[in-house]
Amino acid sequence: MTDTTPTPSTCRDGTARRRTSRKIVFVSASLVGAALVATGIGLTTTGRVSLPAAIAQQAADGYRAPSPGFVAELPAAVYDAVLPGLVPWTEPSADAITRTATITADVPLYGEDRDEPVGRLLAEDFLDNPTTVVPVATDGLWTLVLTPARVQLPSKAGDDAPAQSAGWVRTDVLEDGVALDSKVAVSESEQTLTVTRGDQSVVYDVGVGTAEAPTPIGVTGYLQARYLDPSQGQSTYPIQLTSLHSTAADEPYQGDDGGLIGAHYSNAAAGSVSHGCIRLTHAAAAALNQLPLGTPITISA
Repeated sequence: MTDTTPTPSTCRDGTARRRTSRKIVFVSASLVGAALVATGIGLTTTGRVSLPAAIAQQAADGYRAPSPGFVAELPAAVYDAVLPGLVPWTEPSADAITRTATITADVPLYGEDRDEPVGRLLAEDFLDNPTTVVPVATDGLWTLVLTPARVQLPSKAGDDAPAQSAGWVRTDVLEDGVALDSKVAVSESEQTLTVTRGDQSVVYDVGVGTAEAPTPIGVTGYLQARYLDPSQGQSTYPIQLTSLHSTAADEPYQGDDGGLIGAHYSNAAAGSVSHGCIRLTHAAAAALNQLPLGTPITISA
């Protein structure tokens, strides 16, 4: 079907698709080189943005915060972006995810060396809502957060691309969010979804990806957004968009959505039936809709 949706959606095919009311493009650090040269900002040989000297007051640990104008020129870590400088997040456990955070302005994201920014995390998501930030580790003045972007395309990684990315931000840019007391666990082989709150768990049958377009396994992401999309048959139960991406194909269905993995209601919510997404019954969709954004979702074999 044609892509007429205003937001990324699962389109009844198992993968989310990109919105068309706003121009969002695949980006990587190397694509902004020409624009940055005009502002006197260069690119290193690794494709990362190099900071001009003395652009901000030096912090106690030697860190110099880039100016808002510089941050605005960095590639955005959005759902259909590919930012090779980000940190692959392959942790299968959700234990590190306990609270969300918020940001009041776009903030620079750093790779593992925390030397030069490789992108920016937007203060507002593609729905123009405050971005839900999910911290997973803190190292003093630095905090590692999960991002909606991809690190690498499967076609460039031998079908072994990370399903989830992360990036380092300065701890002081984060404001406290909400406590996360629930977890979602999907078993690809058992084709079940379990919602756990405290010591109570409820199990639902779900549909998962086919052998040709599998649901990624062995990884934890988070619920990053939810929205209704009547043009895709989702007028009652909002689509639950995760931060995860397909590890087997750049675009398992079609379009240019970044191979997103969503959880959405479907009449066919059993078996290996999707292009990677998780297909939900009425009951499962209603259960996920009660959870706060940022809730971790772990997919296992």
